[in-house]
Amino acid sequence: MTSRFCLTLLTLLLAGNACAAPAALAPLLGSIEERLAIADQVALSKWDSHKPVEDRPREREVIAAAVALAPAYQLEGGTVEQFFTAQIEANKLVQYARLSQWTLKGQAPDSPRPDLVGQIRPQLDRLQKRLLQQLADFGPYRTDPQCPSWLARATHGGDRPELRRLALVRATAELCVSKG
Repeated sequence: MTSRFCLTLLTLLLAGNACAAPAALAPLLGSIEERLAIADQVALSKWDSHKPVEDRPREREVIAAAVALAPAYQLEGGTVEQFFTAQIEANKLVQYARLSQWTLKGQAPDSPRPDLVGQIRPQLDRLQKRLLQQLADFGPYRTDPQCPSWLARATHGGDRPELRRLALVRATAELCVSKG
């Protein structure tokens, strides 16, 4: 009876650990959220300059630069392209929402405005390399059947504002892939 109980307990413990998200997920999500926080600064810049959120040449430039770095991180170009496209789309989601909120109020927040080209873009470029490394670190877990559950728990947990949660869901939408 005792050995059966121990075996059952061990099985439950191992099953519980199998459902736990890998350690590589938290830093990746942290960097994704850091990138999303920068979207507020980008939106302020676009508000002030009256430039559109959509900047396809810049988006192509960011994605091409990331894809060019992919081999250095043992990542496939297609994986990197898909990942950074999702980051850009999530970032634009935040920008569109902020611009809409500010338009409704008739003003943007009275907060410091970092320079888009001189301050914000270099910050995004530095973050890009960290994201590539973290994507590579998370790579072995992308096909795990539990991956969608890990992401759902991580993106819906905590006390994020709704917009940040939705943007995080968009940014991570293609992180998990099926083996089929």
